Amino acid sequence: MSQLNVNLDLVKKYNVAGPRYTSYPPATKFTGAISWDDLAAKIDGNNRAPRDLSIYFHIPFCETLCWFCGCTTVITLNHDRGMGYVEALGREVAKMAPRLNPQRKVVQLHFGGGSPTFLKPDEIRRLGEIIHQHFTFSPDIEAGVEVDPRRLTRDHMVALREIGFNRASMGVQDFNPKVQEAIHRIQPREMTQQAMDWMRELDFGSINLDLIYGLPHQTPESFNETLDTVLEMKPDRLAVFSYAHVPWIKPSQKILEQKILPAPETKLQVLKLVIEKLTANGQYVYIGMDHFAKPADELAIAQREKKLQRNFQGYSTRAGADIYAFGMSSISQIPDAYWQNEKELPKWQEAVDAGRVPLQRACFVTDEDKIRRETIMRVMCDLSLDYAAMSQKLGINFAQHFAKELAALAPFEADGLIKRAPTGLEVTDTGRLFIRNIAMCFDNTLAPPGERRHSKTI
Repeated sequence: MSQLNVNLDLVKKYNVAGPRYTSYPPATKFTGAISWDDLAAKIDGNNRAPRDLSIYFHIPFCETLCWFCGCTTVITLNHDRGMGYVEALGREVAKMAPRLNPQRKVVQLHFGGGSPTFLKPDEIRRLGEIIHQHFTFSPDIEAGVEVDPRRLTRDHMVALREIGFNRASMGVQDFNPKVQEAIHRIQPREMTQQAMDWMRELDFGSINLDLIYGLPHQTPESFNETLDTVLEMKPDRLAVFSYAHVPWIKPSQKILEQKILPAPETKLQVLKLVIEKLTANGQYVYIGMDHFAKPADELAIAQREKKLQRNFQGYSTRAGADIYAFGMSSISQIPDAYWQNEKELPKWQEAVDAGRVPLQRACFVTDEDKIRRETIMRVMCDLSLDYAAMSQKLGINFAQHFAKELAALAPFEADGLIKRAPTGLEVTDTGRLFIRNIAMCFDNTLAPPGERRHSKTI
């Protein structure tokens, strides 16, 4: 892929509210009306065969709150809470593990948060013991952890490597000190570089950095300096997110309203800069959505080979794996259902201590949902649709089934975002930026534009 050029007029046209499609139906369709008994029947059916497993552990704790944050967190300076939470995770795993087919192999492991490195190194090792007691790792496991370099020691990284992690991700957001002060996250370059040096020394196979555009005081000129610094550090992957200002969901974000949030036009200029700069000279491949990867990275290779998938961890190279997730607020996924744990720590803790599954809400997936989910997945991961292949895979006449939806793609073709033929369609390089909008054409759960509870697509 050559350097991409971003048309800001198209960005303005298509920048509407829409799902991120980490699941289909989206999480806005989850309900508290599904009983554990009904869900358990789906789980038991899922475990008749030794399908690949992806396991996720949510570690909610952070010492301080970053004011832009939209994650489910517990803010505390009391690190003694870590071991109690780890042991509770052990009880939750022990409750679910007997339902799982013992021949299933874990091909993907992820620790998210909050900040998993809030845990002390020995607590990380204890959680590793719990995981290895109940699960069998595949030899080529992809094991990724989110790391906070601000309170990190080398022993944290040693402990993570010991229990099987081989990939790491760090939030940077912006290296500009004025921006860092405004968002309540002071993290000098030297701190991030030290963490990366430890990771490389310990042979972590892939390092990802997260950036955010749309934060207070950001300008194209200031963010260009951050990008220069990032390129010098040579991460294997980058996720560059648009700041979603949702103070009605995250009240702490109201603090940022007192700062200087960039005007929408400035934010879009920063986005243009990001895509054009990162894709220049073939440095990174724009995977789509917010993700960039070096051409030789597993993520870019999986996309070229049409083996990429999306799930609640974002883009994944482990297609076909079911997600069993543990910890407060975590979301599990099997072909026929999604379910989410209690989102508040006391309720999650109470359920686990009582020997109950900490279920808060769930969603059953219909046959029509599965057809649309696979279609949306292929659009977002393969950036193309082969109608004959989709017909064979889904057991339908694809072009007839989606006649209305395919007709609705005409504006995207006119704007050069897709190329269509009687046999299929292909998303253009320019169209990668608008992949959520294209996928939305196949979504029959969307509320009217004024009622959508989603972030903007760009």
